[in-house]
Amino acid sequence: MDWKTFQALLSGVNKYSTAFGRVWLSVVFVFRVMVYVVAAERVWGDEQKDFDCNTKQPGCANTCYDHFFPISHIRLWALQLIFVTCPSFMVVMHVAYRDDRERKYKAKHGDSSKLYNNTGKKHGGLWWTYLVSLFVKTGIEVSFLYILHHIYDSFYLPRLVKCEVSPCPNQVDCYIGHPTEKKVFTYFMVGASALCIVLNICEIIYLISKRIVRCANKVKRRNRSAAVHHGNYNDDPFNNCNLPVSRTDLREEPPSFKTALKPSFQPSRLILEEKIRASAPNLSISS
Repeated sequence: MDWKTFQALLSGVNKYSTAFGRVWLSVVFVFRVMVYVVAAERVWGDEQKDFDCNTKQPGCANTCYDHFFPISHIRLWALQLIFVTCPSFMVVMHVAYRDDRERKYKAKHGDSSKLYNNTGKKHGGLWWTYLVSLFVKTGIEVSFLYILHHIYDSFYLPRLVKCEVSPCPNQVDCYIGHPTEKKVFTYFMVGASALCIVLNICEIIYLISKRIVRCANKVKRRNRSAAVHHGNYNDDPFNNCNLPVSRTDLREEPPSFKTALKPSFQPSRLILEEKIRASAPNLSISS
């Protein structure tokens, strides 16, 4: 398998990933791919050749090896790495689809027009593609850990296995080559896989919480703009006909035309006029 080509393909995923995604990609390359290529393949090597049984019965060693190692660790990890990294290519293909749409849109409407502000920004369908890829990667990791746990009984590799499978004549003792090294690398790869699962879950929580916060801020801005618009409507002098007016406002308002022509009732002035009439002499001539 050409791991350089594999690394070149995954390097494009790093541009569209979050901080958790970049850490996940680093863990995959450093703690899984590099360990797999540099050390794990050499430790396992031709493990069937190192699987020794205390019998020369033809076919017994092969049958016992197939019984205890139905799937080789090294091949299972290779499949796991391929399947885990494949969902990341969904994001790359979606971005390539957006780039193609952007190119066609510019060719039709001119270079100044844009269909997307940023084709690699995780909005709309690309956000859903990225989130689905995280769920798929997490499911694949958990599935392969379950397969490894189910086949090899809690990831444990014993030094001695007892085989009673035909065509072995009786119970045969078989010995695994480099059991301690294989056990160490098994636990290391399982731990790296568990770390990748934790990173995927953290990234899922980060994306969903960030989306919820963005939606909440959008709703707040919408309510705030609606409240401002409603306040401006009330401040409009042409739209405040139905608003209640207090008595103090009526007192401070200047008199209208009707109130200016309406005679005011002044009791003090009437009393003064009556006094003047009473004190005036009666000029009428009695007959």
